[in-house]
Amino acid sequence: MDRVSLCLIGGTFDRFHVGHEHLLNTCLEKSDTVQVWLISDEIAKKKNPLILSWDERKNDILVWVEKFGFSENLTIHLLNDSIGPAATTQEADAIGCTTETRAACEDINSRRQHRGLPQLSIIEANHVSSPDGNIISSSRIRAGEIGRDGTCWLGDAEMYIDQQMPEILDSELKKPYGTLFEGPESNTSIAMKKAISTIQENCPKLIAVGDVCVQTLVEMNIIPDVAFVDGMTKRKPWGPAADLDRTVFTSLTTCTSPPGVITADLKLATKVALSNNEPTLVVVNGEEDLAPLIIHLIAPLGCALVYGQPSKGVVLRITTEETKNNCRRLLDVFTRVV
Repeated sequence: MDRVSLCLIGGTFDRFHVGHEHLLNTCLEKSDTVQVWLISDEIAKKKNPLILSWDERKNDILVWVEKFGFSENLTIHLLNDSIGPAATTQEADAIGCTTETRAACEDINSRRQHRGLPQLSIIEANHVSSPDGNIISSSRIRAGEIGRDGTCWLGDAEMYIDQQMPEILDSELKKPYGTLFEGPESNTSIAMKKAISTIQENCPKLIAVGDVCVQTLVEMNIIPDVAFVDGMTKRKPWGPAADLDRTVFTSLTTCTSPPGVITADLKLATKVALSNNEPTLVVVNGEEDLAPLIIHLIAPLGCALVYGQPSKGVVLRITTEETKNNCRRLLDVFTRVV
């Protein structure tokens, strides 16, 4: 294929990842200039409400463009429909796509033919696969499976090992990781109401860790999508745990995880619970204090996790890429239990 003058690329480009980089690189190698037509917020939010804003998506591309010196060869434009200028332009001579979107490019060429316009050359980039062999995609990143480089947050092999927390992490893990909403221990609903009021409507799942948190939510008639309990509070047996109305949870699973250890049993139970489309209660034989580390690594982006901070209130943390990176950093310090 001869080098072209102007190549058009349309898409969402959410959570700009190595697959996007490969597509742009492929088109830039064969074109003098590339125009990226970035889908508007209105269209993107209908596709998935968790897609980043147009400005955020644009800035992610620009950071990459400037880093690799393509500022003079690539421009970004607003796309307000499903086709953009490709079907009518007389300036472009090529269009870029992946294997998945080639059919759309062929449809555009068919429209051009009906208008008596010359066909656009199609520059097709192969998909990029992650280490697990599956295609890297924005949807997988939003689902919480992989990072933007394609690496799994929690690999299959790691799912099946027990990991011991080192003492050096004890003080760090005792600090609130998230936003602390204060309230009296005598009325835990005060802090919980503050926390819940800040959660966005498009939150994929509400996850509660700890008997007091779970009991408080149930008494407020707010049933968490996933709940973790161990019958303890402040590392001592909690009598009211027996009063929890478990019937509000459609699914019940149990696992074993001793204090200071994240077991394969806990990881697998968490994965199953998060994949359920019905309220799930996970009863941990041992201790659920370390469960948030695994929950954030497995959970889809945008999930809300609440847990209690003894004598202070409730901590809320949203699962974000930053959250996952921090949990991954901490888990990397854990040692394998032989």
